[in-house]
Amino acid sequence: MQALQSSSLRASPPNPLRLPSNRQSHQIANARPVRRQRSFISASASTVSAPKRETDPKKRVVITGMGLVSVFGNDVDAYYEKLLSGESGISLIDRFDASKFPTRFGGQIRGFSSEGYIDGKNERRLDDCLKYCIVAGKKALESANLGGDKLNTIDKRKAGVLVGTGMGGLTVFSEGVQNLIEKGHRRISPFFIPYAITNMGSALLAIDLGLMGPNYSISTACATSNYCFYAAANHIRRGEADMMIAGGTEAAIIPIGLGGFVACRALSQRNDDPQTASRPWDKARDGFVMGEGAGVLVMESLEHAMNRGAPIVAEYLGGAVNCDAHHMTDPRADGLGVSSCIERCLEDAGVSPEEVNYINAHATSTLAGDLAEINAIKKVFKSTSGIKINATKSMIGHCLGAAGGLEAIATVKAINTGWLHPSINQFNPEQAVDFDTVPNEKKQHEVDVAISNSFGFGGHNSVVAFSAFKP
Repeated sequence: MQALQSSSLRASPPNPLRLPSNRQSHQIANARPVRRQRSFISASASTVSAPKRETDPKKRVVITGMGLVSVFGNDVDAYYEKLLSGESGISLIDRFDASKFPTRFGGQIRGFSSEGYIDGKNERRLDDCLKYCIVAGKKALESANLGGDKLNTIDKRKAGVLVGTGMGGLTVFSEGVQNLIEKGHRRISPFFIPYAITNMGSALLAIDLGLMGPNYSISTACATSNYCFYAAANHIRRGEADMMIAGGTEAAIIPIGLGGFVACRALSQRNDDPQTASRPWDKARDGFVMGEGAGVLVMESLEHAMNRGAPIVAEYLGGAVNCDAHHMTDPRADGLGVSSCIERCLEDAGVSPEEVNYINAHATSTLAGDLAEINAIKKVFKSTSGIKINATKSMIGHCLGAAGGLEAIATVKAINTGWLHPSINQFNPEQAVDFDTVPNEKKQHEVDVAISNSFGFGGHNSVVAFSAFKP
């Protein structure tokens, strides 16, 4: 569904996801990474050479800023505090009359303000999807010490934007169709097309800030944000950009968005208790809960970040993307797509499976998806005893194209704070889930290497790996 729509809307340069062909390692005096010489064992049990992490400061990619719009507000620290406390952001929808829908709740954002980030005229015109992107992007730059005039200190020709969305400007699109049907084509807004297409969030943010580097969007349904991180990092590794603003944005909690997922039979119908509806891995789960928002990272080459004295909060180690090539909405039963995507991510990152001790799971609270992901993880990680897994969606719902962005921020905060947020609503977990899912209460945990999974309609799989930055 989303996957079918996205192909006609994507605007991307040729081969944006292709890895560099000659990733040579260069030892440097002021940026020497820790290497762990362990043999990499794939799911097929074939041994290859010990993984080596990137050492070239031009190709090492670090995270220097984070920005978001969420059901818990627009502040990264406040967002993570809410997650650590196990608070649910799910409630009955009151943005429109949802009383006739079989699902009447979601992770609806309330009290959103773009003051100081978007002028009044555009605040009235823009689709929420675009507003969330712009606010999250500018907040990420502020946290990277590049807010306001400070942005003029970098070479804007080598700074790009890659913020994707699964659904695009759905409100503008829905209103345009309604005007056409009820009032005729003359009443369609001239902003109908520009504000509906998926690339406009990246474009408007770049136009506002004067960033002339790589600029486009990726639309791979709920895998979108991780695809964007992966592609952005590869632009940096190939020397095409010094810095990229990357992530995802989504605003689909409107009648047509809710109705569309109801028609797919994908949503929970636990209307009598919305806050416990999103319950990944629980035997009584009955579908996912819609969410919305934006999550954006500022990604830079280590060289660029160090030269400007940037605040480095984590390192992006690597990533991977692939396709199940199986079904529009159902995961492969054998988990081959997901397991191979995780393996390729670890290979790209120069990480052995034994180094990973935290997974921010896709974990949407669907009957097939939750266990398919767990089974795929087990193929890669032979021992589950040292790995903790949690589900951000248990509290904020499934934010579709923005999910990976908001979950990447939660992953980086886990690395920074040493605390993992709980997976709430863990009442009666599936027996097959023999991981520590951080049930219902936060846990202290020193993260060595973390991976974050995102999968989308169309069979799109994406995995990214992060760790604390070590010079």
